[in-house]
Amino acid sequence: MTQYRHLFFDLDNTLYDFDANAFLAMKEAFSQLKITPLLPSFEEYFRVYIRINDALWAQYREQKLPKEILRGKRHTDSLTEFGVTPPCTPHEIDDLYLQVMTTQTNLFPGTEAVLGELKNRGYKIHIITNGFKEVQHDKLANTGLNKFLTDVYISEEIKSPKPSRAIFEHAIKSSNARKKESLMVGDSWESDIIGAKNFGIDQVFYNPQKKAVDYAGYGQPTFTIYKLEELLKIL
Repeated sequence: MTQYRHLFFDLDNTLYDFDANAFLAMKEAFSQLKITPLLPSFEEYFRVYIRINDALWAQYREQKLPKEILRGKRHTDSLTEFGVTPPCTPHEIDDLYLQVMTTQTNLFPGTEAVLGELKNRGYKIHIITNGFKEVQHDKLANTGLNKFLTDVYISEEIKSPKPSRAIFEHAIKSSNARKKESLMVGDSWESDIIGAKNFGIDQVFYNPQKKAVDYAGYGQPTFTIYKLEELLKIL
C-alpha cells in the first residue's frame, strides 16, 4: 500500500499542454490584432517570445519583476527584436492572448484517465501552480480538470511562487496533509522538484522530453516518469 494520500500536481506543461495551447492562442490573438502580417514568420516570432517570456518568468518567480511589467514587457521585447511596432498596446495584446488562452483545452495524453483512476483509488488531488489566478481558474474549468480536484493553490493568490517554501507550506497545511503522505508531481526541475525537495516532500519529475538535468547539489528526484500513465505504477 502506498504511503501517499495527497498528490500535488503542477498545471502548465504537466497536465495542461501549455506550449501547444500558448502557440494557438497567440496565433489567434495576433491574427485578430493584425500583427501577423508584420512578421516574417509567426513560428519564428513565437520561438523568440518563448525565450524572452521564460527569462522574464524567472525574474517573476524570484519576485524581482511585477506581474503587470511582465505582461507588457514580454510582448514589447519580442516585437522589438523584429523591429515591429504593433497597432495596439502591449497590454491589449496580452489581454486578448490570455482571453483566448483560457479557451484552449489541450491536455497531455492520459491526463483525464490517470486523474480519474487516482481519484477512484481515493487519492486527494491538488494543484500548485505559478500562473496568473484569473487564467488558471478558467483553464481548470474549461478543460474539465476541476472535477478531479480537491484544492487549487495559485502563487498569485498566496503571494508566493514556486519554488519558495511558503507556497508548499501553505498547500500542505491547507490540505490538512502530512509531509510523508504528500507527493509533488511536476515538469519543472527548479520550481516543482527542487521546491518540493527543499520543503521536505517526495517528488515525481515528469520529463516527457527527457531533458538533461544537472542533479549536482540536490540529488535524484524520488521518482522520474516520462508518461503520466507511469504514475499508476508508482501509486
